[in-house]
Amino acid sequence: MPAPRLTKSQYELLAALRHALGGFLRFSQEAATAAGLTPQQHQALLAIKGFPGRDHASVGEIAARLHLRHHSAVGLVDRLMARKLVGRTPSPADRRRLEIRLTARGEAILGRLSAAHLGELQQLRPELRRLLASSHLRPSPGRTRRDHGAD
Repeated sequence: MPAPRLTKSQYELLAALRHALGGFLRFSQEAATAAGLTPQQHQALLAIKGFPGRDHASVGEIAARLHLRHHSAVGLVDRLMARKLVGRTPSPADRRRLEIRLTARGEAILGRLSAAHLGELQQLRPELRRLLASSHLRPSPGRTRRDHGAD
């Protein structure tokens, strides 16, 4: 399939978005490190606390949220448990299933990190809003998101 025809403005927009998002990710990594966590540990705590509709997640759900293999997520949860940032309890609905929840220590660290992240996003908001509102963000006529290989 031939490459889609993009305008110079569309390339510039994509480069600017990637730059802004990359800056946020760098901020996030540095903030996690300053809090004594690896970026992946921070992501795991956020995935657990931010899981839709409840305050816990299974290891499989954490793996899916972080794009990890199950055994890698098990190791990550084990390391978080060793640091007393999360706990594992059997599910009342299915005793074979474990629920991973943040401890008070994990909640405190994640709370500080999340407040800093929201502040950083607040600073980025005008730039992101400007970029995302750009008319150059729209795909070429007749092409859909699916045509670009996304689901």
